[in-house]
Amino acid sequence: MYAKYIKKEIADLNGTGHTQAIYKMKTQAMSHDEFVDLCSREGAMPKDAIEGVLTLIHDKLALSMAEGFSVKINGLGTFIAKLGMRDGVLPDAFEPGETKHNAKNIKVTGVSYRADKELISNTSRKCVLIKEGESRLKKPTTTLEERIAKARKFLEEKPLMRVMDYAWLTGLSRTTASIELRKIASDPTSGITSTGQNSQKYYCLRKV
Repeated sequence: MYAKYIKKEIADLNGTGHTQAIYKMKTQAMSHDEFVDLCSREGAMPKDAIEGVLTLIHDKLALSMAEGFSVKINGLGTFIAKLGMRDGVLPDAFEPGETKHNAKNIKVTGVSYRADKELISNTSRKCVLIKEGESRLKKPTTTLEERIAKARKFLEEKPLMRVMDYAWLTGLSRTTASIELRKIASDPTSGITSTGQNSQKYYCLRKV
């Protein structure tokens, strides 16, 4: 069976003035039952036994991460719990020795997964690709200055802005919006800076 991929044009990452290409696999959803059925076709284990093993792994993996362990499963990868603020709670500006939050405002918001090299190489060996199509970069209809002005106006009404907010304001793709926001935040004259990192990264007005 072949896997399909799409060639996607993205904004310049290095300031060269040229767009770049990335390649994204076109995926299909496989349900839990379909995966269990696939595993049972070899006849080594009945479906009930596979379901039992998966349930046990799920429960013990969650328990181990909840106790602060990073869990490595050979051939599969490493799992680590990620923390963030509860819904409706804004992150602190980093002030050494001071905080307005306590443990009640913090929760597990995700799981970081790092694939085992064996899983990656095994997937690559089994994968046969064919091209499905191309996705061209949507060019913005506004200038950078106009987009910065929109962002500042947004932040005059709301304390924080996410990448998805900027993408919605400007019509840029999420990837392009993320790249552009990082450049804007690094420029002191833009009036915009950033706080937090990774999935908890937000943008706000720069204090004068």
